[in-house]
Amino acid sequence: MDIDFRRDSAVSIAAAVRAKQCSAREVAAVALGRIQALNPVLNAFVSFDGERALDQAAAIDHVIAGGGDPGPLAGVPIGVKDLEDAAGFRTTHGSPKWADDPPAEHDSVLVARLRAAGCVVVGKTNTPEFGWTGVTTNSLVGATKNPWQLDHSPGGSSGGTAAALAAGMVPLATGSDGGGSIRIPSSCCGLSGMKTSLGRVPIGGPEPPGWPGLSVKGPMARRMADVVAALDTVVAPEPTDLRSLPRPEASWLAALEDPHPPARVLWSPTLGYATVDTEVLAICERAVAVLESLGTEVVQIDSVFDVDPVTSWITLIGVYLLRSLDERYGGDWEGLDPGLANLLERSRSVTGREMADALDECHRVNLRLVKLFGDARILLTPTCAGLAPPLDLGQFGIVNGETTPAWVSFTYPFNMSGSPAATVCAGLSASGLPVGLQLVGPSHGDLVVIRTAAAVEAALGFDALAPVG
Repeated sequence: MDIDFRRDSAVSIAAAVRAKQCSAREVAAVALGRIQALNPVLNAFVSFDGERALDQAAAIDHVIAGGGDPGPLAGVPIGVKDLEDAAGFRTTHGSPKWADDPPAEHDSVLVARLRAAGCVVVGKTNTPEFGWTGVTTNSLVGATKNPWQLDHSPGGSSGGTAAALAAGMVPLATGSDGGGSIRIPSSCCGLSGMKTSLGRVPIGGPEPPGWPGLSVKGPMARRMADVVAALDTVVAPEPTDLRSLPRPEASWLAALEDPHPPARVLWSPTLGYATVDTEVLAICERAVAVLESLGTEVVQIDSVFDVDPVTSWITLIGVYLLRSLDERYGGDWEGLDPGLANLLERSRSVTGREMADALDECHRVNLRLVKLFGDARILLTPTCAGLAPPLDLGQFGIVNGETTPAWVSFTYPFNMSGSPAATVCAGLSASGLPVGLQLVGPSHGDLVVIRTAAAVEAALGFDALAPVG
């Protein structure tokens, strides 16, 4: 069987393994070969272990040979974002201070559930230090490159995962999203990505969550069908996660059998505060017009929020990062990205009242959405305000020719509200960089987001492949 992870879905690969059309070991070998060939160019993986992966795959083949059930994702090779544990691999968090830590003894909840479904862990994918920014670079292993244009970033913080998927190094991998870190790199790399409602994919485990109330973990893939198939194996309650939700009664997989957009959607090109690149906006508007051609009523909403909630979001993540990093660094930020060091130092002076005010702003953001979703069940926006930025700009991007950190200004409000939000590729810029369209749903309305995202994905029919892969 000729396997190409850019053309063959994770679902189809698992079906072929289960049907003995190919072995899990053969599939793992393809992934390892792709990583060895492409990682020197892309720097998407920070570590991989071929012997361990082939042993896992052989164990799956043994189960199949004995007539057993290896799980719905049998033999699917995955990468794990280097912010979470995978047994046998170091979790460096993209930081030199963690580089010499011993390998993890246990999987995270997400990785354990994917393994139980039959996935084979091949390695860890790159991330900025503690996932703090929307581009993927760190002083430990350097920058990850975008397979669409090597002098551009794949976005972040799940940029190693997104680059690996776009280049066909693996068909499935993990990400996390505390301010857009699944949606931003998915948009930059031409993928369909999904941040589920807070609590759908449990975090849990022996340590408290790093960004409580904001960050969501989840699988990433090229298209919604694989994202949903993987979600179906991991969405379930977890007693060690205070916020974990019961398993949904309605099947998310079944929603893909008849994907269709709702009768009415809201479209907000700026959310009321963002400046959007004119080319990005034009591409998103064309995608919205396609949705309208399917019979959906599109209602433009010029202002969703009265003010940009970014200050409250930064207050929260700054304090959370300070809590995580202060003990290991001992207050000496030498070697850290200057922007992160500045954020940490400023966060020392945040008062309890200011933290409470920031949490109150999350409540107000959600209240605004509750009112909004009384008129329609889906809100559409650009995923990013600008294209994937050039590598030499650091965390900055370009919007209408101006260098700005606000190229990622559409995603964090929906972490504050805990809302489900997805992105699908709306098309390519004139220079060949992908542009994403974001779909946001009401609280716990993951199903309507999945159904609409799949319908928009099918209607747009984007199937171009990145030049590197």
